[in-house]
Amino acid sequence: MSGHSKWATIKHKKALVDAKRGKMFTKLIKELTVAARMGGGEPGNNPRLRKAIDDAKGQSMPNDTIKRAIQRGTGEIEGASYDEVLYEGTGPAGTLFLVEGMTDNRNRTVAEIRKIFEKHSGVLGGAGTAGWAFDKKGLIAIAKSAATEDQLMEIAVGAGAEDYSDAGDEWSVATPAESLGVVLEALEKAKIAAKGNLAYLPKNKKAIGGRDAEVSLNLVDALDDHDDVQNVYADFDISDEELAALAK
Repeated sequence: MSGHSKWATIKHKKALVDAKRGKMFTKLIKELTVAARMGGGEPGNNPRLRKAIDDAKGQSMPNDTIKRAIQRGTGEIEGASYDEVLYEGTGPAGTLFLVEGMTDNRNRTVAEIRKIFEKHSGVLGGAGTAGWAFDKKGLIAIAKSAATEDQLMEIAVGAGAEDYSDAGDEWSVATPAESLGVVLEALEKAKIAAKGNLAYLPKNKKAIGGRDAEVSLNLVDALDDHDDVQNVYADFDISDEELAALAK
């Protein structure tokens, strides 16, 4: 039985990994399709599509799958038409959430997102519920080995970046939303590998702990696990000590 039990565990873990991979592919395909629809199917002229292709290849998505997703976006082949959506809600202890998504059925998705909020002590609100608490910024990640702090000052800040910070193995560079492409282009010309995207950053963070922290993290996980959700942003902050306690 021990051998069978071990094999069952391996199969279960593989199924979970495959499921996660499938969800990731679903999200990436939607982004490829919408990016191509919004800016055309030529990555050289469409920074959003170029990033989507890089992200898809980073997850080992087959080239044929990438090509078909782009062709659905440009209308070369038939397929589902996705709309970009932004949901706003509140979580435990007054925490605020922004949820970016893509859907081919707005009514179905909003009903499912509402249920997720309600299940995790939250409420899905209307426009203006949480958006006021966030700024839309460009975020760029650069490996520490790829650039020095002096280079960041000279190239990234020189091209319009607002700030940079030490994020462990990486530099995190923040830019105005409209300057993201310019800063990425400057880094590329300087042969500095970087990945960037637009993100909602909280203007102020709320410190939470205990049960509120646990439920808030579960809400983020549940939202992120939904096929129609692309990104989840929240304004809470959990200390390393609290995270360690929750991990036990």
